[in-house]
Amino acid sequence: MTAPALVALAHGSRDPRSAATIKALVGEVKAMRPDLKVEPAFLELSKPSFQTVVDRLVKAGHDEIVVVPLLLTEAYHAKVDVPGAIAAATARHEGVQIRATSVLGLEAQFLEVLDLRMREALKASRVRELDALVLAAAGSSDPLANQAVARLARVWGARHKLPVTAAYASATPPATGEAVRAFRSEGRRHIAVASLFLAPGFLPDRAAELALEAGAVAVSEPLGAHPELARTILARYAVGAVELVPV
Repeated sequence: MTAPALVALAHGSRDPRSAATIKALVGEVKAMRPDLKVEPAFLELSKPSFQTVVDRLVKAGHDEIVVVPLLLTEAYHAKVDVPGAIAAATARHEGVQIRATSVLGLEAQFLEVLDLRMREALKASRVRELDALVLAAAGSSDPLANQAVARLARVWGARHKLPVTAAYASATPPATGEAVRAFRSEGRRHIAVASLFLAPGFLPDRAAELALEAGAVAVSEPLGAHPELARTILARYAVGAVELVPV
């Protein structure tokens, strides 16, 4: 029996670095599970589209598909866009089972990746000890999504015994620049910003720009194609594949 295909579904961006990073992350997944059919797809702005990938898989004979949304929070895209895309694909392919898992989420182990990216960013700086941290995320009109980021920020700050603030690139304050200036107003000068984004693009670039203008000593790169994220994708897939098994 053939295992269900895995579609890693990202939002998409006009920035080509974003799609390249997502495809590199999917490459990590494929390297870990060469026995699986694994495909990247995007809701919009990047190619291939989700519908194109589903059509291709169905044509190749796959009648079970597990979709892992590459989203860090349960916000609008997870609650509306992903279910809508799956409903449209299911309507087009009668008899094909397409199941979405929970989103990639904000796993505690992602802090290891944040720390790695931060160390890489600090190499260019002469700063050896930090006074404060800012965790920069996309931001959402959904308060629960923002609260999830704030919780992860608190865990990260406690881990390093440093004050930390969650900041957002859109939808809700504070912006990264505001967060950095607030720490500087307290007399803190060595403030670093971690980018809680999966891939490069307009929002992480803007968050970094505002942070550096406000005096941050370093801004890390997004999480990117790290094995820890690939393992989480496979963990989500495993749950989705089990749920496709008839009871």
